[in-house]
Amino acid sequence: MTMAENETGRVEAFSDGVFAIAITLLILEIRVPPSATDAALGQELLHIWPSFLAFLASFMAIGVMWLNHHRLFTLIQKCDDGLIALNLLLLLGITWIPFPTALLAEHLRVDGSRWELMLHV
Repeated sequence: MTMAENETGRVEAFSDGVFAIAITLLILEIRVPPSATDAALGQELLHIWPSFLAFLASFMAIGVMWLNHHRLFTLIQKCDDGLIALNLLLLLGITWIPFPTALLAEHLRVDGSRWELMLHV
């Protein structure tokens, strides 16, 4: 591999790591129901459906961004400070995603929330 072939390698490797960590943080927000008996486990898992929905939506969003990032870097041959700065801004947005995911899941689950009323109508 020549120097030109590896010009973007470090940026891509770092970015892949950030994407992987962000996706991992998504699943860590889903907690196992603490004291569910075998009979109540299904009901408890059903109760946390908003966490599963928020996880799936955010996983897919991060996955699409990773795919586009990967495709874009197949076209980029050299990095400069501007590209690195823009890439860091993208990664900032990626690392932010687990927070609104957890927030959305929590507010979808709240009894009497606008979301719950819309979903049960």
